Amino acid sequence: MIRLLVAGTFLALITFWLHRRLVRAPGLTGKPALAADIALVALLGVAMAASVTGTVLDPAWARPLGFLGYSWFAAGLYLIIGILVIGAFCIGARLVRRFRTGNSPEPDSSRPPRRTLRIATGTLVAVTVITIGYGSLIEAANPRIVHSTIALPGLPNGFDGLRVALITDLHVGPARGSGFVQGVVDQVNEQQPDLIILGGDLADGTIEFVGEDLAPLAELDAPLGVYGVSGNHEYYSDDALSWLDHWETLGVRTLRNENVTVTHNGDEIAVAGVHDYTAPAPDAADLPRAVAGLSPETFVLLAAHQPRHVLEAQDLGVDLQLSGHTHGGQMWPLGYLVAAANPTVAGLDHFGDTAIYTSQGAGAWGPPVRVATPPEISILELVTQE
Repeated sequence: MIRLLVAGTFLALITFWLHRRLVRAPGLTGKPALAADIALVALLGVAMAASVTGTVLDPAWARPLGFLGYSWFAAGLYLIIGILVIGAFCIGARLVRRFRTGNSPEPDSSRPPRRTLRIATGTLVAVTVITIGYGSLIEAANPRIVHSTIALPGLPNGFDGLRVALITDLHVGPARGSGFVQGVVDQVNEQQPDLIILGGDLADGTIEFVGEDLAPLAELDAPLGVYGVSGNHEYYSDDALSWLDHWETLGVRTLRNENVTVTHNGDEIAVAGVHDYTAPAPDAADLPRAVAGLSPETFVLLAAHQPRHVLEAQDLGVDLQLSGHTHGGQMWPLGYLVAAANPTVAGLDHFGDTAIYTSQGAGAWGPPVRVATPPEISILELVTQE
């Protein structure tokens, strides 16, 4: 309740500020101003509802509120950025005028013409609506298959050409449901992978409300098995181990700081999995335990939700780490912040002798929106490097 009150207060302050900048500053009056204010207040209410969809409100009926409310969060981000840009332009124009005239302008002339501000504000709103509409209804709704080939010097010959599907960050619940998951599953099965890794953050919400949305995962098919590890969001809304138990009912072999041996064409590798980097005790990540008992010659494929594990993985002799978590930034320009918090953000990278592939994720957290960072389902072909 306290958390909801704090969030509501913050959103109310943002709404008031948007009223000042989008309605008062451009000089809107009469019915246009009233319509704009009603929309802002209504979106505030929908955003509050979205924040508890999947935990308090059942997505079975509240998902449209979740979709619209979280989309409004994304729109708010771009409106705030645009308002700051407009403000900076106005200040710059004012300074140029002062420099050219050599005198302080009259008070009225120090402000940008209302008509200019109104055009700039209207353009900002229109561009934001188009961007969020495309980013949610088209870009984020259609994860693409991304093929990558990874050459690995320690890969046994029996695994040369192994096809691994990496599915991460579905984030189903508040804004997207089982239909989205079914689409991802169908795309993966069409690729006929040998091995499937679920990299965590599959759902946002409780098992009671969101568990059924993951039911299509039971249809995933790979001859060497389907394996999964927890992400940080499994710990946010419910008991993470209960989520992993639920995955097990769908045919997913969950890896909880442990490893299993996989045999193919007469050769063996170890598939290891570790709990999320930020998981609390007693389920904290324990990478040494996850690779315990393996000989130095054993090829180790590690499933770890966050790329930050790679710094320890390289010291423990992991050959390949598969991760997600970053979403590639999800919405420009957030990628710059994500890059500052992670050793790698997307695609293939190397840390010492350890290769790491970080998926941009199939879904979207919070706003069901992608801008300049398409969602992906990763199909990785592992080849032996001579």
